[in-house]
Amino acid sequence: MASTKPNIDVPDLTGKLAVVTGASDGLGFGLAGRLAAAGADVIMPVRNSGKGAAAAGRIRAATPGAKISTREFDLSSLESVASLGATLVAEGRPIDILINNAGVMTPPSRQITQDGFELQFGANHLGHVALVAHLLPLLRAGRARVTTQSSIAARNAKINWDDLQWERKYNASRSYGQSKLSVMLFALELDRRSRAGGWGITSNVSHPGITATNLLAAHPEMGRHGDTFAVRMIRRAAKRGRFAQLVPQGILPALYAATSPQAKGGIFYGPSGFQHLAGAPAEQALFKPAQNVADATRIWDVSEQLARVDFPAA
Repeated sequence: MASTKPNIDVPDLTGKLAVVTGASDGLGFGLAGRLAAAGADVIMPVRNSGKGAAAAGRIRAATPGAKISTREFDLSSLESVASLGATLVAEGRPIDILINNAGVMTPPSRQITQDGFELQFGANHLGHVALVAHLLPLLRAGRARVTTQSSIAARNAKINWDDLQWERKYNASRSYGQSKLSVMLFALELDRRSRAGGWGITSNVSHPGITATNLLAAHPEMGRHGDTFAVRMIRRAAKRGRFAQLVPQGILPALYAATSPQAKGGIFYGPSGFQHLAGAPAEQALFKPAQNVADATRIWDVSEQLARVDFPAA
């Protein structure tokens, strides 16, 4: 009996260069594998070189001849992000696809990046802002599609403008929602500025609904020494195919947004099922907080300053 699980056809990507953050595990690994299977040359920037090499090996085993490589990269270090940018710019190959996928989720206590930012805001948002800025010449040269992974946590999120780094009172869930709303606003503003400035970049946003990944699993380095109750429930629901999904389906909105000829800039893609928790990928309305263009402009300006990067004037 044929599977009824959703899937999409990916166009031939032979000769295209794709960069996927967070590709050594979870959604990023699934995305890198699908892109490589479609013929793309895939770069996996990874913090853990051993884990990255093992992930690349699994992709090559699944797709013999896959063109996949790793680069050193730590999203929580602006120096590391700048170093990757300099490396790729020196290599000089235009980038066709960038998927800003990597992230961390709800460390139980407040942690900071190497640059002193609250970890979720610093890694999920500022690290990707800096990456786009450093890769901008290659993205423009490739007339790239930039797809940024947000989350349903952004649906009711707010920007804590008075305390962006959550120094006064840390709330893990609200901080995560802020980071995912911030990077969503940035991605939408990137598309607006690209259109206004003639940068040639198409930027859109996706989210995976509720997908069983290791984001909420044990992460001792973040102070979480066991799997959360939430991730155990999500895994059970995903196996049953109810209100959650497994990685091969969770990657589909981002995969569609990044590769489909029909996908457009400034558009939000997510699962089409109940409450956008699971299902085939489709365009969906922007979450209300992401519709605020003034907030998008403000987070863009603040992020340029904090990430120590400069974009061209739109």
